[in-house]
Amino acid sequence: MRAYTVATVAVTLNVSTKWVDNALSHFHVNGVLHSRQGVSRRLTPQAVVTLFIADAFVRSIGVGLGDALSLAARINSDGGVVTIPIFPSASITVDVAATARHVSERLANAVEVTPVPKRGRPSTK
Repeated sequence: MRAYTVATVAVTLNVSTKWVDNALSHFHVNGVLHSRQGVSRRLTPQAVVTLFIADAFVRSIGVGLGDALSLAARINSDGGVVTIPIFPSASITVDVAATARHVSERLANAVEVTPVPKRGRPSTK
């Protein structure tokens, strides 16, 4: 399964790596792979789409990040075109497939420009 670094995801979402790290530290996001302290987190494409949708909610309608991630997780788990009713005369519709394609294109570009971080001590040479 393909997984991406926090730096690559940050470039994809046009946010700082600190924003991604804080979001993942404070909230559960399906598709985040981490094993133990000292090992970098890796994110599956599903997790990146969830973060992308949540970030769009935060930026466009001012929803708090926790609520935005909860909505994004519900939307991303259904797939296709998803409509979430807000109240009887208002709803939010998201085309998850089109969003996933858009995020996939952005990820491909981000992988090209984001270096792989080196871990551990530098060599003594």
